[in-house]
Amino acid sequence: MDKLCDYHSLDIQWGNHDVLWMGSAAGNTACIANIIRLSVRYGNLDVLEDGYGINMLPLATFAMSAYESDKCERFGIKRVTRRGTDLADNDLEMKMHKAVAVIQFKLEGQLLAKYPEFNMEHRRLLHRIDFKKGTVNIDGKDYPMLDTHFPTIDPKDPYKLSEKEYEVMEKLRTAFIRCQKLQKHVRLLLKKGSLYKVYNGNLLFHGCVPLNDDGSFRSAVVNGKEYSGKALYDALEAEARRALMSLDLKENIRGGDILWYLWNGNTSPLFGRDKMTTFERYFVEDKETHRETKNAYYTLINNSKTADKILVEFGLDKNGHIINGHVPVHQCEGESPLKCGGKVIMIDGGFSKAYQGVTGIAGYTLTYNSYGLTLTAHEPFNCAEDVIYFGKDIVSNQVAVRHSFNRILVGDTDNGKRIKENIEDLKRLIEAYRRGVIGEKN
Repeated sequence: MDKLCDYHSLDIQWGNHDVLWMGSAAGNTACIANIIRLSVRYGNLDVLEDGYGINMLPLATFAMSAYESDKCERFGIKRVTRRGTDLADNDLEMKMHKAVAVIQFKLEGQLLAKYPEFNMEHRRLLHRIDFKKGTVNIDGKDYPMLDTHFPTIDPKDPYKLSEKEYEVMEKLRTAFIRCQKLQKHVRLLLKKGSLYKVYNGNLLFHGCVPLNDDGSFRSAVVNGKEYSGKALYDALEAEARRALMSLDLKENIRGGDILWYLWNGNTSPLFGRDKMTTFERYFVEDKETHRETKNAYYTLINNSKTADKILVEFGLDKNGHIINGHVPVHQCEGESPLKCGGKVIMIDGGFSKAYQGVTGIAGYTLTYNSYGLTLTAHEPFNCAEDVIYFGKDIVSNQVAVRHSFNRILVGDTDNGKRIKENIEDLKRLIEAYRRGVIGEKN
C-alpha cells in the first residue's frame, strides 16, 4: 500500500499569497477534483487543457497504472452530440473518470469530518462500504455495489489519499493556482458577481432562498454563527470572498472550504437540495438512493405570501419580481417559467446541451426595457452546416411578456436614482460656493 496523505495535515504549507484564493488544501482540492470529474464525464477536458492550459497527463498516467486491469464500466463518458447526449466508451477517459471520482470522495470525506456544523456526516460513505460483502450502507440500509474495485482505498482509513493520488492532485492543484487565465476569470467573477443582486426593484439569484416546510427561513451555521434569509447569503458570500482576498491564513482556508459547501451543501442557496447523490449514481442500482429532495422553496414559491416575504427580506416591495435559475424548466412537458402569477420567473431553460433533451429548448433570454419584461425561449442550435445547407438558424419565441402601464423612464431605474442624487450633490456644492462656504481651488 502506498503512503497515505491527509490534506488537512498539510494546510499550513500553502501560506504564500499567490495561492490563497484556492483556500484550504482539502477544500480547494475537492473543488478541483469535482471540476475535473465533471469535465471528463461530459467529454470536456479540452476546456481545461486547451482553454486554460492545464495538463491532464499526471492524472492520465496515474489512472492507467492504478486501474490498468479495470474496465471502469460505471464511468462511461457522456458525449454531447447533435442528437443529444450519448454514452461513449473511451478506455483512458473512463479510467481517469473513476480515478478522479474516488479522489473526490476521499477529499470530501476529509472536509466533512472537519466541519460537523455542515450536518453532512451522512454523505461520508467510503467507511460505510463492506469490502468483503461488496455492499454499502446508506441511511441504515445495505445496498449491493455495482463496482467493488478500489485499489487505492485502504479500508482501515478510506479517506486518506495514497501517495500517488496525493502527487497527482498536488500537480493539478499547482496548475490551477498558477493558471493566469483562470486567476483573471475568478477575479472578474468576484469583481462583477455576487450571490444575489437587487436591481430596479427585482431580486436576482441562482438556486433558492432556503426555507423550512412551514415557510420560515432555514438557518445554517457559518463560522460558528447561525444565519438565515438575506443574512445567510451575506455571510456565505463574505466567507467565499475571503478565499481570495484575506491575508489571514485561517480565514482563507475557511473561505475555500465554504466554496465547496456552496456547491452541494444541504443549506446552500446555490444548491437547494438535501444531498447530491453522486456516489449512489455511480455505485448503486436502486434508483431510490439517487433521489435528491428539493428544498421547500420550490414548492412554496408558488404562494404569493412566500414570494412577498422573500422580496421584503431583501429590502424590496411586493411589486418586485424574483428571477432565478438552477432548476431547468421542462417546457416540452408544458411547464411554465412563470410562477406565482408571474411574480417569480425561472430563467433556466437548459442552455447546456446535456439538458436540452429534457427541457425541449436551449435556454431563455430575459429582457428588461422601458416597456417591461420579456422572456424569450430559444430553440436548440445544431451546427453551422445546418444553417448553410438547410437554413435552420436559431429560432426564438416570446413565452412571457409583462408590459408596464406607463413606460419606465431613466429616472425610475436604480441608475437614474443615483444620477438624481449626484445632481442634488452638485447643486448643493454650487450653492455652498456662491454663499462663500467653500472657496475656489487652484
